[in-house]
Amino acid sequence: MSVLVGKAAPDFTAKAVMPDNTINENFNLKQYLKKKMGVLFFYPLDFTFVCPSEIIAFNNRLEEFKSRKTEVIAVSVDSQFTHLAWKNTPVNHGGIGNVQFPMVADLTKQIARDYDVLTGEAVALRGTFLIDQEGIVRHQVINDLPLGRNVDEAIRMVDALAFHQQFGEVCPANWNKGDKGMKATTEGVAAYLKKQAASL
Repeated sequence: MSVLVGKAAPDFTAKAVMPDNTINENFNLKQYLKKKMGVLFFYPLDFTFVCPSEIIAFNNRLEEFKSRKTEVIAVSVDSQFTHLAWKNTPVNHGGIGNVQFPMVADLTKQIARDYDVLTGEAVALRGTFLIDQEGIVRHQVINDLPLGRNVDEAIRMVDALAFHQQFGEVCPANWNKGDKGMKATTEGVAAYLKKQAASL
């Protein structure tokens, strides 16, 4: 498994279903992000089981991502037509409804290979990648197929990166937005732990 953290996010151009249900024949990752942060997430297949719960969870929190100037993009090995059919299927019939972020078609599986989440040369694992404004991967987590991801944790990572970028401090264990950070020095660690160690 490749670790992409600290490296440029592999760029790609592919077909995608856009929020308004049009098909973008040449959706490009870097052009879409335009110096914003991005959360790129892979899921195995349309019309499956854990996947709709994750996609709906991302969509339900989309305004939280947007308020943080962060774009959300989904990728699977399905076609753009299957993505669209799934969006047009009501939630109470196993669909995802009209989710409002791009859904990229990775029929060649090359994007999944580039992010090293392809398993068994068949489908993508549940990979989530946080990409900063310069196109660098700053966080990644990969779940096996049966294990649904925590979308609130993805938001927490966006907040942590934004905090670090703004204040230059680092985010200790269990950090949440509004918590104190830590100066990345011996003195900073000592000062933080003196006050916070018991609550970690």
